[in-house]
Amino acid sequence: MWQSLICMVHVAVPQSKYTFTNHGNLSTFALPDFDISLELSHNVYLVDVVKEEIGTVLKLDSIENGNYSWKEYDVLIFNTWHWWVHTVKGKNQPWEFIESGGKILKDMDRLAAFKEGLTTWSKWVDSNVDPHTTQVFFQGISPIHYNSRGWNGTSSATCQGQTTPVNGTTYPGGLPPAVAIVKEVLKSMSKPVTLLDITMLSLLRKDGHPSVYAGIKGNDCSHWCLAGVPDTWNEILYAILSTS
Repeated sequence: MWQSLICMVHVAVPQSKYTFTNHGNLSTFALPDFDISLELSHNVYLVDVVKEEIGTVLKLDSIENGNYSWKEYDVLIFNTWHWWVHTVKGKNQPWEFIESGGKILKDMDRLAAFKEGLTTWSKWVDSNVDPHTTQVFFQGISPIHYNSRGWNGTSSATCQGQTTPVNGTTYPGGLPPAVAIVKEVLKSMSKPVTLLDITMLSLLRKDGHPSVYAGIKGNDCSHWCLAGVPDTWNEILYAILSTS
């Protein structure tokens, strides 16, 4: 969504000067002539990942990072589910332990961990965001297409070679279970958060992934081509912002 958004903003004013910087976990695209900036915080779990004596710990009940990285913005857009299931120990998992309810665990059910972490995030928003000055969005679940049984395809097929969307307006395989968790947590919050409900429209786009053409080894059915599906997500975001 981030790459798509900055490209769409730049295309709207192609002659304007811009800057792009990276500092630690923060990337910033700015248009000085318009006095605006778009920033990406690479805190993909929202809750804290902390180095301790035992190793690196994913703390499901701690969100200290929000106190210095998410305050005083006009708009906040949160997104996290993708990384909760795209972690393999020894390859791309940035933590060695999970802290849940004061207990240190080697691992736990990722859906349960996601819900606990998202609940911690929701409490931070309720305690720290002023809805009169900051509008908060949560990007819905971005689906994957590694198993074609979800669209009634052959058992061995994936997104590779798919050139057309799923017909119709519903997905045979149903919604990912994380969708219900997101809606449950958002419903429980006292501060308003707008859900960018992009899951169903993205489920239908089994043809929208880079697959074997991502420039890396393997078959990528979880990220999206650009231009492509994330542009639609940002069109929805623009429609909401322009009418709110």
